[in-house]
Amino acid sequence: MEAVVRYAAENHDRFLEELKDLIRIPSISSSTEHKDDVDRCAHFVKEIMLGIGLESAEVWQTDGHPIVYGECLGAPEKPTVLIYGHYDVQPVDPLDLWETPPFEPSIRNGRMYGRGSVDDKGQVHIHLKAVQSWLKGTGTLPINLKFLIEGEEEVGSKNLNAFLIDNQKMLAADVVLISDTSMLQKGVPSICCGLRGLAYFQIDLRGSKQDLHSGSFGGAVKNPIHALTEIVNQLKDEKGRIAIPGFYDDVVDLVPGDREALAQLPFDEEDYRKEIGAAKLYGEEGFSVLENLWCRPTLDVCGIWGGFTGEGSKTVIPAEAHAKVSIRLVSHQDPETVAALFEDYVSKIAPPEVEVSVQRMHGGLPFLADTSHPAFEASVRALKKGFDSDVVFIREGGSIPFVQTIDEVLNVPVVLVGFGLPDENAHAPNEWFDMENYEKGILSSIYLYDELSRI
Repeated sequence: MEAVVRYAAENHDRFLEELKDLIRIPSISSSTEHKDDVDRCAHFVKEIMLGIGLESAEVWQTDGHPIVYGECLGAPEKPTVLIYGHYDVQPVDPLDLWETPPFEPSIRNGRMYGRGSVDDKGQVHIHLKAVQSWLKGTGTLPINLKFLIEGEEEVGSKNLNAFLIDNQKMLAADVVLISDTSMLQKGVPSICCGLRGLAYFQIDLRGSKQDLHSGSFGGAVKNPIHALTEIVNQLKDEKGRIAIPGFYDDVVDLVPGDREALAQLPFDEEDYRKEIGAAKLYGEEGFSVLENLWCRPTLDVCGIWGGFTGEGSKTVIPAEAHAKVSIRLVSHQDPETVAALFEDYVSKIAPPEVEVSVQRMHGGLPFLADTSHPAFEASVRALKKGFDSDVVFIREGGSIPFVQTIDEVLNVPVVLVGFGLPDENAHAPNEWFDMENYEKGILSSIYLYDELSRI
């Protein structure tokens, strides 16, 4: 163990430069313009795997972006751990808000800035470098290890489920380990035991065959933007509850023990409000901020557009109006069921003067872990060693669509050990990764593989 830790410490600066090389590849999975970059990044990850000493690594083509699989199975009679992550990244818009170019990573004030630095290239890189430290420091790993790194997480993991089902034997493991979440706050190592799911939609309204002059036609037709705002206004009530009939039928209420555990976490709502710059916090009435963030379903309009938005004025009644709507789901809710409820409700409340349609975008199942498995205690011990701090169990408001699927198909515990921070702008301009967490993440992962070897 000493040789492993020493190797990581002695090569820390080199690890950072190698992470920069990974971030420089603009692997934006939602952009057809960057398809070749995504493919290039997959092969780059494969070469990293081979370079650190894995026995084999391969790029698997899918109907979309490639999946990278690698393995090192040289520990007979020891547990097998499957590490999942993703190499694709979010778009960078608006580009003018970046202080430095998104794909030219730079380190400032202990932070590495760049798209993908924390979500999820930096966190995948932690495990790659921890494995390298074991293999270069001692020549072997204390466990059998498999890597599954995909290129479509940011667009809903469209082809991953089929890959998992078709390759269950190859991917078989005793534990799945994922680092794509955040710690509660800096200095507080965290294990995430719950993720919200997702159902995402686009609402499209049409009022006429073309834009109309507001003087010649105003008063004779329904403005689609007005109609859209009427629909949006009826999606939630004045207490913050989602107004869709039947929406809460599958929502499991929080038990007192869960609420007490959340209340004991070192989280200050006022500090949180100041950090995000909100005038006042808002959420479903009767629940704390953490309960609303992690344990309750939510509905948000992510974008709305239509009509004239250019400089100056144009007197026009738009022919169309559109909105993007994101619904976060909690344990036991199904995105397909929620989608049907959403479509029926929007159709029912839409004004009759406009045509309305709903496009289903991507979705994902929620996840809630059973933390009684020994892998979770092993993770607690490793994180406590790596960070020299007590470990907390948290949940995450975001979604990783693949987690619930891999839990069901492989039927093994899924442990989410994240090294990000909540304010690292993962999907926004100036994304960054805390370099102390990167270093301690490698150290914690080194310890974690050793701890998992004894479960």
